Amino acid sequence: MNKVIESPDAAVADLRDGMTVMLGGFGLCGIPENLIAALIRKGVKGLHTISNNMGVDGFGMGLMLEAGMIASHIGSYVGENRLLEKLVIAGELHLTLIPQGTLAERIRAGGAGIPAFYVPAGVGTVVDEGKEMREFNGKSYLMEHALHADVSLIKAWKADRHGNLVYRETARNFNPAMATAAELTIVEVEELVEPGELDPDGIMTPGIYVDRVVVGPEFKKPVEWRFIKEHAQP
Repeated sequence: MNKVIESPDAAVADLRDGMTVMLGGFGLCGIPENLIAALIRKGVKGLHTISNNMGVDGFGMGLMLEAGMIASHIGSYVGENRLLEKLVIAGELHLTLIPQGTLAERIRAGGAGIPAFYVPAGVGTVVDEGKEMREFNGKSYLMEHALHADVSLIKAWKADRHGNLVYRETARNFNPAMATAAELTIVEVEELVEPGELDPDGIMTPGIYVDRVVVGPEFKKPVEWRFIKEHAQP
């Protein structure tokens, strides 16, 4: 089955207001930047997003915030987005922060069909408020529920026309887990190859999890911060 879509705009054409959307990436590494841009052009509103980060001011999911598209967000770290801080303080956006490992496991559980699980992270903190707690071998654990989404927007390095995916180094991050945890998975890639060209042992996400593949027209790939240390003079 050929899963290739002609453009990012066509790939997100049927997304609707109020959907729950997972977005891959860690910081600005491995984010589906072209699909995000297409989603902004479409102008959907009231989205409930799940992503480790919320982009930065002026790029990535930060642009979705500027466009007023997000009603709520579940994530792990949002420290580099001033607009998000203002919206949360003003009560205009509902934010749920959870430990990063718990976030990753809740997404993985969603893809694996596991409804809930127990973890020690967050016990004795605000994270445990309102959650079931049990003791195992003398240690307290919180029950966390799996996360699912209507749509996952993810980024991979290469794909074939059947949707088999290969990621590159740290750009892999949350993308493989999110590919499994949504009703509809849309992936943008840097390179498209024909079926049979990918090494079967190197495929990280099988095409059965992928519904649509689009080749990104451009990739800016910025970083959040860049520090340059001056070398001491001899």
